[in-house]
Amino acid sequence: MATAAAALSLLPVSLRRPLTSFSKKGNGGRNGIKVFAVFGEEERGSLEKRSTWEAIFDVEDPRPRVPHFKGKLLDMNQALEVAMFDIQYCDWRARQDLLSIMLLHEKVVDVLNPLAREFKSVGTMKKELAELQEDLAQAHREVHISEARVGAALDKLAYMEKLVNERLLDDRRSDQFNSEAQSPSISSSSIETSQNKLPRRGLNISGPVKSYHPNLKNFWYPVAFSCDLKDDTMIPIDIFEEPWVIFRGKDGQPGCVQNTCAHRACPLHLGSVTEGRIQCPYHGWEYSTDGKCEKMPSTKLLNVQIRSLPCFEQEGMVWIWPGEAPPMATIPSLKPPPGFKVHAEIVMELPIEHGLLLDNLLDLAHAPFTHTSTFAKGWSVPSLVKFLTPASGMQGYWDPYPIDMEFRPPCIVFSTIGISKPGKLKGKTTRQCATHLHQLHVCLPSSRQKTRLLYRMSLDFAPFLKNIPFMHLLWRHFAEKVLNEDLRLVIGQQERMLNGDNVWNLPVSYDKLGIRYRRWRDALERGAKQLPSTKQDEYL
Repeated sequence: MATAAAALSLLPVSLRRPLTSFSKKGNGGRNGIKVFAVFGEEERGSLEKRSTWEAIFDVEDPRPRVPHFKGKLLDMNQALEVAMFDIQYCDWRARQDLLSIMLLHEKVVDVLNPLAREFKSVGTMKKELAELQEDLAQAHREVHISEARVGAALDKLAYMEKLVNERLLDDRRSDQFNSEAQSPSISSSSIETSQNKLPRRGLNISGPVKSYHPNLKNFWYPVAFSCDLKDDTMIPIDIFEEPWVIFRGKDGQPGCVQNTCAHRACPLHLGSVTEGRIQCPYHGWEYSTDGKCEKMPSTKLLNVQIRSLPCFEQEGMVWIWPGEAPPMATIPSLKPPPGFKVHAEIVMELPIEHGLLLDNLLDLAHAPFTHTSTFAKGWSVPSLVKFLTPASGMQGYWDPYPIDMEFRPPCIVFSTIGISKPGKLKGKTTRQCATHLHQLHVCLPSSRQKTRLLYRMSLDFAPFLKNIPFMHLLWRHFAEKVLNEDLRLVIGQQERMLNGDNVWNLPVSYDKLGIRYRRWRDALERGAKQLPSTKQDEYL
C-alpha cells in the first residue's frame, strides 16, 4: 500500500518547491553568476515563519509536575495519571527536538550559503563546519533518546490496556455466571448454550487451506488489464486451481478457454494466436474463443471442443465468470474516482493464499513496523489506531491516518490516501488533503498457496508523470519493494498456519475490516443469505 507515496518523495526539489534566484557579478564573468537557493524564499519570509512556528513550541515543560506516589503498587487512577504524564512529556520533548532541528537547519543554510561563503576564510569555514557536525551529532542522539522514551511509554500503555481488557472480560464472564447461577430454573444445558453466545476472542484460521467452496466462484473476476492483451498475445492464468488462457478472437473481443489441448494435453499458451484462434504448439490444432477446435492439420477435422468461460472486457479490464451458477447480468465498475488518472497497472504472481494477502491489505496498523524502508519510513507509532466504519458494511476510514478503505467481494480492496506533501501522509481525513492517491488491489485465488495480484494506481495530481519515460518501471520497482516487506511476514504466517497455528487468535480494534472479510467469506461458504451481524464486532 501507498507505493506511490514513497516514490513521490524522490521527485526533484524543483518540482516540489519554488526556487529563488539571485544574480551577482563575478570578477571574470561577463554575464554574471546565477545562484539558486533551493530552500525557498527564506530571507523575505523568515519573520513570518518564525512567528508561526513559535506557537508550536510554546508548551510548558511538564517535568515539575511529575506525579509522586507512596508505595510500589498504583491503583487504576494513579496508573492513568502516570501514563498521561508520559504522553505530555514525550510530546514536549518531541517539540524541543523539532526546535533544535529547525535551528540547525537555519545554521546549515547560513554556513553553506554560496554567497556568504565568498566572504569567509578557509579557517572560519572549517571551524563552523566542525561545530555544525558536533551539533548535528548531538541532535541525532537526542532524537534517538526521544524515540526510546516514546517506545517505553507505548509499551506501558499497551500493558495497561491488556490488563484492563482482561479485567473487563473476567468481570463480564463473572456477571454472566452469577446471573445464571441465581436462577434455579436454568438447566446446565441452557447455561452451556448461553456461554457459547459470549463474543469469541478469535477466528479459527489454521491448518491446510481447504478446497475452494463453489459459492466463491460465482462472481465476476477481473483477471487481466486490457493493455496487456494484444491481438497476437495470450495471457495464461490459474484461478481456483485450474489453468486457463485468455486471447482475442477475430472480432477483437477477449475469450477464455482451458489452457490444455484436447489432443495431448499440451499447454496452449506455449503456442501462438493465428487469425483470432489459439494454436497448439504440438500438432497445430487451433481453437476459437468459445473453445471449438476449428483446424486440425494433417488429419480429418473432428468435432472437438474444450471448456470456455464467459469473458468480457470493461473499463480497461478483462473479466471472467468461473462459477457454475448463471453469470450476473452486470459487471461491477472498478474505475478510479472522478478527477483521477491511471498512472500504473501492474500484475504479480505471489506465493501466498489470497485470503492471507487480503488480511494484510485490509490492515494498516502494521505499516510503521513493517514498511520502515518504504512509504512508512519515519512514521511515528500512534497510541491508538482505529478503523471507523458504518454499523454495517465493509468500508470506512482509518484514524489517525488519512486513508479511506473498502473491501468489495469477492477479492477487491480500494484505498484512497490523502497526501499533503509528496511522500508524506498528513491530515485527519482524506477530505482535508489537497492531493490523493487511489489504489485498486485485486487478489485472485490462483491456488491454495498462490495469488495473482492486479494493482492499479491513480493520482488526482501531477499528470506530467505519465509522460516521463520509463516511469512505469519506477512504479513497479516501488510496488515490489513495498510488497516484499509484507511477503516475508505473510509467507511466515502461511507456513505456521499450514502447521496448525491460528493466524487470527486475538483480534483487536484495528482488525475490524479484516474480521468482517473473514466473516463474510465464512457466511458465503455456509450458504447464508445475509451478511453476518456486526454486533460481533463489539469486543474489538
